[in-house]
Amino acid sequence: MMNIASVSLAQPLETIADELGRSFGEYGFAVVRDHGIPQDLIDEAEAVSKAFFALPDAVKRAYKLEGGGGARGYTPFGTEKAKDAEVFDLKEFWHVGRDLPEGHPLSEFMAPNVWPTEVEGFRETMSALFAAFEATGARVLEAIALHLGRPRDFFASSVADGNSVMRLLHYPPLGEGAPEGAIRAAAHGDINTITLLLGAEEAGLELLTRQGEWLPIPAEKGSLVINVGDMLERQTNGRLRSTTHRVVNPKGEAAHRSRYSMPFFLHFRPDFMIEALPECVSAEDANPPAPPISAHDFLMQRLREINLA
Repeated sequence: MMNIASVSLAQPLETIADELGRSFGEYGFAVVRDHGIPQDLIDEAEAVSKAFFALPDAVKRAYKLEGGGGARGYTPFGTEKAKDAEVFDLKEFWHVGRDLPEGHPLSEFMAPNVWPTEVEGFRETMSALFAAFEATGARVLEAIALHLGRPRDFFASSVADGNSVMRLLHYPPLGEGAPEGAIRAAAHGDINTITLLLGAEEAGLELLTRQGEWLPIPAEKGSLVINVGDMLERQTNGRLRSTTHRVVNPKGEAAHRSRYSMPFFLHFRPDFMIEALPECVSAEDANPPAPPISAHDFLMQRLREINLA
């Protein structure tokens, strides 16, 4: 029986920190309710996202930025494939990143956003949702810090002006010509610190347990699914797990409709050095902790592996 934490973020963090930490340690995933992102903003973002993906292909492709690793703007259907996967994923997506003021010391790492002029309210809505995701992510990180025995603001400086990315995802209805074995998102781990996912209540998201079983992740409507990324796993020396997960093709009627979701990939600052926390390292560990690496170098290494850099 899978026992993924499902907690209310409206509670005092001290009361939920260890429940979240246990779930992240065992499964790499947890579900949070009362996450503070207003439902009307979520509804508006979904409507705006659907309006963009409904645009003609040529219009969308005009927002594909060459050489940007897909970090901003549009990535067409059939571009990204999971590490070691044979076939491309059945999805298209749009990325919104952080807008930095001119002359900011980190601007070499973060390109300006592009905004589709064809969809009214796109920029305002997505900017508001990015900020709301960031605030919720900060609260989850405070809970993780408490679980690790650190002050609750422990992660604040490492994610300030982080290279976070919000992805608007569209998985089209499965066509007759879908390649054999292709799935909406092949098995993969996330690169970043933590991921916050809206839109997981539509069936399909599954995680790989330590025992090697694929299990569906239960998410009630309006909740957020949170998972640990590779950067946090590295920093906690594997104490919190970055778990392999996938989005499988639905059966029956659901296969004939689009699926939309909005993950927020919360990242450390590009210049932050990721190194194992001393409290997560013990003499009994089978493997020595990974050497320190900057968040930017780690990201680039991983983007090359998934065909985005």
